[in-house]
Amino acid sequence: MPVYFVSKVLSGREVNYTLMEKLVCALVHTARRLCRYFQAHPIVVLTDQPIRQVLYKPEVSGQLAKWAIELGEHEINFSLRTAVKGQILADYLAETTIEIEASKESITTEPLESQPWELYTDGACGPEGSGAGLVLTSSEGEEYAYALRFAFAATYNESEYEALLLEMRIVQQLGIKFLDAYVDSQLVANQVNGLFEEHDAFMQSYLVLVQKMIEEFVMFRLTQVARGQNKKADALSKLASLAFDHLRKKCMGGGIDTKVYR
Repeated sequence: MPVYFVSKVLSGREVNYTLMEKLVCALVHTARRLCRYFQAHPIVVLTDQPIRQVLYKPEVSGQLAKWAIELGEHEINFSLRTAVKGQILADYLAETTIEIEASKESITTEPLESQPWELYTDGACGPEGSGAGLVLTSSEGEEYAYALRFAFAATYNESEYEALLLEMRIVQQLGIKFLDAYVDSQLVANQVNGLFEEHDAFMQSYLVLVQKMIEEFVMFRLTQVARGQNKKADALSKLASLAFDHLRKKCMGGGIDTKVYR
């Protein structure tokens, strides 16, 4: 008995994936969308393709290696698919997804995309500490600014990812589903948009977290901007990275009482 139907439209470089990469991409996308089921139960994947052998062979690299790490946290078993009849529904979704998604986008998404919230983030690190600057602007033009100091040491790239993740959490808690995000980090922007590959395991974990959170948005765009266009977030991040032990740990701003955790 089918319980969920999960589909994904391939775009950009995804269109050029090999058959095996498309199969693994489908599995990763399903694991992200149905994460609570994958975490709570053993999952059996019925397939006539050698997905396990490809994912876990020692010489695997690139995108497949990242997916193998992500899927490794779940208990996934692969079994031979014997009945063709059970595959009919998945085949139908794969063949008709583009038309379904296109019609859905024209009906529901397009009118709302004209009024997304805007988010500018920046991270900073120095000898006194590290922090993030966040500037969020609503679709009505109301602006909210945050300066957050991290209670841990972080490199420049780590602080950039932390700043982006922090604001994405705030935005999701507010129930915002349409977001235009801007960063001045070329590395973060290109990795999230799939233009750069990340080979460092620690930085890969940041990228996986961002990609999972993107799944919760109806529309999410991440754009790199020049540092001059990100002045407010940059100033806030530098302020947060400085040590002010003599100040109280509450600040008032934008009508919001914000606790600053150090």
